[in-house]
Amino acid sequence: MINIILTISLSLFCLAILLALYRIIRGPSMPDRVVALDMIGVNLISGVAVFSVVLNTHAYLEVILIVGILAFISTIAFARFVERGDIVEHKRDY
Repeated sequence: MINIILTISLSLFCLAILLALYRIIRGPSMPDRVVALDMIGVNLISGVAVFSVVLNTHAYLEVILIVGILAFISTIAFARFVERGDIVEHKRDY
């Protein structure tokens, strides 16, 4: 019974990732695309966690951490870009 529920949840995570890909392609603005990319990261983390439970292994926990860190850093970089207009601040000598 639990394997059926886990398989259904993996299918729903894949569907959510496909819908987010559609939003990335057809997004009317850049913030919509970034939110969809963040949504893909969250669904990917959740899908890998469920897949790890299905396989009964702890081998994928590092993947979950790396994807989470990358999603967080990309969200922070985009927020900085929206706020300041650049990600890396350039020093100018006048």
